[in-house]
Order: sequence, then C-alpha cells, then structure tokens
Amino acid sequence: MKMRHRERILRRLSRLVWLYRITSVSLFTLGFIVLLGGAGFRVNLTPSEPLGLWRIVEPDRPILVGDLVFICPPATNEMRQARARGYLRFGLCAGRVAPLIKTVVATSGQVIEISDDVRVDGRPMPHSRVARMDGQGREMAPHDGGVVPPGTVFLHSEFPGSFDSRYFGPLPMDGILGLAQEVWTYAP
Repeated sequence: MKMRHRERILRRLSRLVWLYRITSVSLFTLGFIVLLGGAGFRVNLTPSEPLGLWRIVEPDRPILVGDLVFICPPATNEMRQARARGYLRFGLCAGRVAPLIKTVVATSGQVIEISDDVRVDGRPMPHSRVARMDGQGREMAPHDGGVVPPGTVFLHSEFPGSFDSRYFGPLPMDGILGLAQEVWTYAP
C-alpha cells in the first residue's frame, strides 16, 4: 500500500516538474519575443517577403518609391474582412492585425490603373497580375485605381498571392512604422 502511494506521489512530482519546465521555457520565449519586439524586431511568417527575422528601422529621410516598409493597415471594414479571411495575421496594430511588409510603388499624385495587372503612371508593374479568386476560391475585388491621394502610399509585393494595394488601395503614410530591414531570413 505504501509503495503505491509513493509511486503516485512520484508521478505527480514528475508531472509538476514537466509542467514547470514547459512553463519556464514558454515564459522565457515570450519574454524574448517581447524584448525583440521592443527593439523593433519582427518575425515574418507570411510569404509576401522572405520568412524570418526583420527589423523596423526609423528612416532618416522621407519615404520614397522603392522603399520596403512596415505599415499598420487602418482599422476599416475592409481590413476586418481581410483578417476574417485569414489574409492578415494577428498583431498589435489597430484592428489587432500585424504590420504588413510591402514595397512602396507609388506616392501622392501618381496614377494607378488596375485591370488584369497594375500600371503606375501608365507603366506596367512587374509581377502585378490581379487575382480574381483567392486560394480558397473566394472572389477578390480589385481596387478601382485612380490618383494616389495626398498622405498615402500604394503598396505592392511581388508574391503572386500577396494581399496588397491591388485589393485595398492606398494606405495612410502615418501607418508606416519604418523601413523593413532583413536580419536573418529564408526565401523558400
């Protein structure tokens, strides 16, 4: 009888030690992620840009066409629907979404035309085919195009399945967190 009681106690202790280890590792990992996040580091798990560790860098000049940026999308109905469809990841931006990593392809005053692909000031953009359906067979509505309004940027990613300004239009520049700098990445 004493042996069974002792075995039960040892099993309980073993479970507690296992739980303690898992909890410790989890808390350490969470703390490390928070520390990196506070220093401007982000992990990209989306295929729009290479997977891995990135850093948000404060620009020392105005944002220009060709800049790769981190940007928080505004909390609009369109972005809430995109989050519900799984196009946007969970994060700390308004609407509880993660910042996007996209290239600025047009700024205020430039003309965007969207049909089967995207044209900026009449010039076709490479890798800008507009999808009519997403990967799950749901209809995608392209943006109407037009002149990029003041204080906004038109964003693009060369990844064919990217959710970018082809679909949601220009975003406010005040959502830009900074330039996106690769730290340690892997392009599958």
